[in-house]
Amino acid sequence: MATAATTSHPAPRGACPFAPPPAYQQAQQDEPVTRVALWDDSPCWLITRYQDARAVLADPRFSADAARPGFPFLTAAARQLSVGKTSFIRMDDPEHGHLRRMLTGDFTIRKTAALRPAVQQAADELFDRMTTGRTAADLVAEFALPLPSLVICLLLGVPYQDHEFFQRCSRTLLHRASTVAEVAAAQDSLTTYLDTLTESKRTDPDDGILSRLVARGELPTEEIGAMGRLLLIAGHETTANMTALSVLALLRHPDQLAHLRAHPGSTPAAVEELLRWLSIVQTGVVRVAVEDAEVGGVLIRAGEGVICQINTANRDDERYPDGDALDLTRDTRRHLAFGFGVHQCLGQPLARLELEIALDTLLRRLPDLHLAVPFEEIRFRHEMTVYGVESLPVAW
Repeated sequence: MATAATTSHPAPRGACPFAPPPAYQQAQQDEPVTRVALWDDSPCWLITRYQDARAVLADPRFSADAARPGFPFLTAAARQLSVGKTSFIRMDDPEHGHLRRMLTGDFTIRKTAALRPAVQQAADELFDRMTTGRTAADLVAEFALPLPSLVICLLLGVPYQDHEFFQRCSRTLLHRASTVAEVAAAQDSLTTYLDTLTESKRTDPDDGILSRLVARGELPTEEIGAMGRLLLIAGHETTANMTALSVLALLRHPDQLAHLRAHPGSTPAAVEELLRWLSIVQTGVVRVAVEDAEVGGVLIRAGEGVICQINTANRDDERYPDGDALDLTRDTRRHLAFGFGVHQCLGQPLARLELEIALDTLLRRLPDLHLAVPFEEIRFRHEMTVYGVESLPVAW
């Protein structure tokens, strides 16, 4: 029989803004599969251990389909996002696999590696613009956010001059305090924009993903637009926040920063540890059980919602000893920052490439990089689905 929910979701963070909420860390020790109360007081299972989260995300008995009864919406606005044409991350196989396979060729390791010169050039140009004749800047606004925005626009065939529009829509869609009306308006605006852009590719194609999907002739405009919306939002929000938060984490851990500067070839490994330690999808990954299933010794019944709390799972001491410590020499393989199973993040090779280039560029060219304000003045994105900082004033 299900226990009563004793903790709210999301729970508040503690003294350390990099750490998961203390309530979830305590749950991992005391009751790793526990009940929490969502915004509307509906109960949901919270999974906090690594092995349990990995098992759920790989188990077809747990569905990603938001149309299923019992699917856990983390806000009223999140429920609004399920209205209309949804992207394939809110579908199960075979529909999910069919649509995903249309994009896998664009995000292979080999295809992504071929983008390195273009991404490096974009990073260098942004860096030059940010630093020329200056000794301080907001790293978010002038480097961390523009870099992945430029890259995803290039890949999709979206005009970068529209970046303020789609960044504003993305912020509304990812803000937990956004009202249903605000989310609906942002969703409608972005959908109309991408549907119109997709239609234009029929007569004026380019080398972007939207044009290639149009040329396949298999999908209607609204289906392509939904895929474009997913890639556009995920393609800049996650990497932008991960870049800024990684820089801040390194500045707060000078021993780790010194190690990275002394071993520049270790950046790929450092990126993996930062991904594990920060786990910026702070609200977790949601599923709903479609059959009864036992997880961590607890029976979860069909129709009950589940949240895999990635930030606690990735710090589980049983998987990563002393998991709360940032250690760039750690073996971080198989972390869950990109999820797991058939819905694992499609764009992870691109995210890794962008993070490696961003960190290498900043650390190589700014040996005296430091915060321009006291750490206590940094404003963290506590109300956002994707964690990060609002701005990052730095100097050199």
